[in-house]
Amino acid sequence: MKQIHIWFLVFSLVFTPLVASARGEIGDLDKEGNYIVVLKDAVEDADTASVEVSGKHKMAVDHIFGKAFKGFSGHMSKRELANLENDARVAFVSEDREVSMFAKSSGPSVFSQTLPTGVNRVDAELNTANTGSGIGVAVIDTGIDLAHPDLSSAVVAGKSCIAGKTANDDNGHGTHVAGTIGARNNTLGVVGVAPGVNLIAVKVLNSQGSGTWSQIICGIDWVTANATKYNIKVANMSLGGSGVSDNNCGLSNNDALHYAICKSRNAGVIYVVAAGNSTASTSTTVPAGYNDAVITVSALADSDGKSGGLGVTTSYGKDDTFASFSNFGAEVDLGAPGVSIYSTYMGGGYATMSGTSMASPHVAGGAALYIKSHQGSTWTQVRDGLKALAEPLGSGHTDPSGKHPEPVLKANSL
Repeated sequence: MKQIHIWFLVFSLVFTPLVASARGEIGDLDKEGNYIVVLKDAVEDADTASVEVSGKHKMAVDHIFGKAFKGFSGHMSKRELANLENDARVAFVSEDREVSMFAKSSGPSVFSQTLPTGVNRVDAELNTANTGSGIGVAVIDTGIDLAHPDLSSAVVAGKSCIAGKTANDDNGHGTHVAGTIGARNNTLGVVGVAPGVNLIAVKVLNSQGSGTWSQIICGIDWVTANATKYNIKVANMSLGGSGVSDNNCGLSNNDALHYAICKSRNAGVIYVVAAGNSTASTSTTVPAGYNDAVITVSALADSDGKSGGLGVTTSYGKDDTFASFSNFGAEVDLGAPGVSIYSTYMGGGYATMSGTSMASPHVAGGAALYIKSHQGSTWTQVRDGLKALAEPLGSGHTDPSGKHPEPVLKANSL
């Protein structure tokens, strides 16, 4: 996913399932590579098997997974790769790739509470009877500012998959996402779509916004393992990159990320993800393209917090039209505000950002509200329920591009 603007928050993640050509020529066999190993479900003890398999094939282990799926990640020489893949306990191996983020943002701090235009546009403030109280929402991102006055009482747990770091945000993006989801309805700052939810900070990207797929899977694995303990029902992933879905949970194309999300979804966690910012089809972007596993969100340009298209034109399109940078396609389920979104930021501050990264947390908050009022709903019931209650095309927003038939989130009746 390419950068749109220097202040436009964009994740650039690249994932390519392991193929024979990735092993290189014979002269490269002694070079080390980074891999994600998925063990077969029949393996009873993931920890023991991971130690045994990695030791047998001379692989240095970085992470062991036991809940999203059984397996591990680490580095080893390419010479050992074929033997590892042929091990009877191994289902498949994915190449572990780097992830990166490019962002620049700024915004003034405030001392009295402001209703963000995005929250206003989806009418979340009208839903006073349901704040999502007690529902856990995991923010799989750069962490959350754990001392932020608008968020500190909401954060109930944290996990870092970055060595030597806590779940505290040292980039800003995760804190911004968290505020849109669940900033408290108090006397300062902003208020989120679901101001009663519990937030779980899951840091998978470092201060530069970079990391690896295995670190993201580490976060998914931890969320899955702790879903019951913290009542985690929703996870937001405002990140993405190039890739293609096999619509079979990664089992047909050896996609470990897809497989992990599906396994976590089956354990009761609903994943809401950003569509991407490349003005391209989501069919070439993951996790947005995982149509069998996630709720995918595009970005709406809104300048006045109201429907009807009467606000001023934004930098990314007319008021109440889909943002010019937003990805599109059959995999997109819902639209939500994603231009000039004001929310919490690290250091106890606030900032304005744009991107599908900002649209996705509106829907994550909406999903928490829906689950609160529809206990026991499956992920497809949540997705379809949100779509049924959303604003249809032509009923408050338009699409001059002809690429966005998806409805726009409405939270007032969730």
